[in-house]
Amino acid sequence: MTVNKEQRSAQVSIIWEGGAVSRLTMALRKRGAHFRATDEDTVALLRRLAAHYDDSTIAAILSRQKRRTGAGLPFTKARVQSLRQARGIAAFSAPEVPADEQASVMTADQAARELGVNKSTVYRWLRDGFVVGEQLTPGAPWRIRIDDAVRARICEDAPQGWLRLEEAAKVLGVARQTVLHKVQRGELNAVYVRRGRRKGLRIQAEDSQAGLYA
Repeated sequence: MTVNKEQRSAQVSIIWEGGAVSRLTMALRKRGAHFRATDEDTVALLRRLAAHYDDSTIAAILSRQKRRTGAGLPFTKARVQSLRQARGIAAFSAPEVPADEQASVMTADQAARELGVNKSTVYRWLRDGFVVGEQLTPGAPWRIRIDDAVRARICEDAPQGWLRLEEAAKVLGVARQTVLHKVQRGELNAVYVRRGRRKGLRIQAEDSQAGLYA
């Protein structure tokens, strides 16, 4: 074997039984580097997640994405902590919320409990744009902003004259999805009736939209 220190490479000759010779060029490890290191994409994702989640949650996210440590092992809370500390990434610390702050960032479970609906309803709202949320990476918990404006849209009874989605689409002469897009953009007022036989979305389909949020 011949080592080239400047190029950090080695010329290796393998002599096989029978006399055949194979010659290979191998890259040497950089000084201070490790042969088994977690890929930089995973480290970058860990850096983003650590600003919002604790080590246990991060381990679950990385495992759902089938990511592995540099040694090929699945992530656990301890392995996330070890990697985070080795890369100088600070642990998650929940921000202090001022007493007069009415908005909160919640998971789908927390939002469902807060608003008195099923989690499946919250996911449907996210899909339809009735509530706003983000998912930092596939498999991560949703981060849903719940404030007084969202709470005001959840009620026991809809204002008189407000219509179901299908009825509103018919009155406005557009597709159901168009109505939902208008709700998402704030062009149409909407509430969600959460109890009883009238349960579901109700929309103010009149020309005047002074309505609930004037």
